[in-house]
Amino acid sequence: MKNSLFVIGLLVLSVFQMFSQKQVIDLWEGSVPFSKGLEVEEQNVDYRVSRVTVPQLYHYPAKGSEARPAIIIVPGGGYALEAIDHEGFMAAEWFNQQGFEAFVLKYRLPDDDLFDNPAFVPLMDAQQAIYLVRSRAKEFDIDPTRVGIIGFSAGGHLAASASTLFTKPVDKERTSEEVRPDFSVLMYPVISMDTTCTHIGSRQNLIGDAPEQDMVEYFSLEKQVSEQTPVTLLVHSLDDNAVPVENTYRYANNLFENGGDVTKVILPIGGHGFGFDAKRPVAYWTQYLGVWLKSNVMK
Repeated sequence: MKNSLFVIGLLVLSVFQMFSQKQVIDLWEGSVPFSKGLEVEEQNVDYRVSRVTVPQLYHYPAKGSEARPAIIIVPGGGYALEAIDHEGFMAAEWFNQQGFEAFVLKYRLPDDDLFDNPAFVPLMDAQQAIYLVRSRAKEFDIDPTRVGIIGFSAGGHLAASASTLFTKPVDKERTSEEVRPDFSVLMYPVISMDTTCTHIGSRQNLIGDAPEQDMVEYFSLEKQVSEQTPVTLLVHSLDDNAVPVENTYRYANNLFENGGDVTKVILPIGGHGFGFDAKRPVAYWTQYLGVWLKSNVMK
């Protein structure tokens, strides 16, 4: 009996330590931009988060005293929810082990009932996250020239938006230098709003059922790349039946043609949404990520 209690005590302590290392930071001080001020209860079912009205960063501090790189982690979920566990918290723990200061972004999702300009709300939060982390670099022992972003699926679209649409920040008080990431990793990303290859659910949730053509063009990110787009890694599997691999091909090819630094890794199998789940057969993909980070970020 005493042994059982001892084991239970250790388990409780380990769980407490796992969660206690995480610090929560509000993205915005005071009122949240574009908010209509409605009070709604945030939903979190099996680490699927939705109805976010108070966007936050979950900060996972890394060990060490030297200035280190930082990564902002953007979970996916079709712009309807956020898979904040295997595409968020697990990613943060992995990046911590590589010496990164990690921040999981819980961002607002497009919702006409809750926000004005709902299509621009997620991007506004992603840009604010980059600005906030970089502006507090000294406090967090971060190298402000190595603040990057990783996104998954629709979160990959948001990370790619932050990597291409920084020239005119949504928050007009910010500058492009303040909100541009220094590197980006796009995991099985939604890239295009072209109906021949997009993820229809993400498109509908972001820009609606019958969007104006200028919105389709603006959020088709393969058309927004330039030589100023940060160094980029894309990872996608050929058998992804949710987000066609054509999204990655278009972004990588156009970025290369525009003088950008881009690497794409195409996995033969893996499906969609594997994230940092170590139980998935395709978990070896993180080895590619580790090599790329050492070559492009950790040098």
